[in-house]
Amino acid sequence: MVQFKSLRLTGFKSFVDSTELLVEDGLTGVVGPNGCGKSNLVEALRWVMGETSAKQMRGSDMSDVIFGGTSSRPARNVAEVTVVLDNAERKAPAMFNDHETLEVVRRIERSGGSNYKVNGKDVRARDVQLLFADAATGQASAGLFWKKPPGSPAFIRAATRPSFGLKMPNRIWNVLKTFW
Repeated sequence: MVQFKSLRLTGFKSFVDSTELLVEDGLTGVVGPNGCGKSNLVEALRWVMGETSAKQMRGSDMSDVIFGGTSSRPARNVAEVTVVLDNAERKAPAMFNDHETLEVVRRIERSGGSNYKVNGKDVRARDVQLLFADAATGQASAGLFWKKPPGSPAFIRAATRPSFGLKMPNRIWNVLKTFW
């Protein structure tokens, strides 16, 4: 599996200015008060990985991901999200294994649809979805993010089992529900 290195957003939802989130080795967490954009980071990652449903992006149209403006900041016409991946172990699909680092970019303009690039080369949405198709990193993966992870290593192992295609006993689901 390729490793995430960074996530860069420009004009995406509440991130009007260019913002970069570095993903360090181990566990990377994003903590902040309500309304600071934590969910927008999750949606940006899903979007660049190939999400096609505006509803999943909490919008009615895909162009709703573009910064809409405020009383002090004008609306943008373009949104762009870039995810940088470490592919040193060459675990990506064959068509992307020429490079140690993969830069996946999705860009959308208000006047048209979105397009994708991998390392500067235009690619299809399907190609990007293929890149992230394994169960642990797909754009619909439940294992990508937790809103409130508990601390016990045994609990974390149990909670991440579905991300690897393993079934979770009902008793564990009932415990998980108490944390959300």
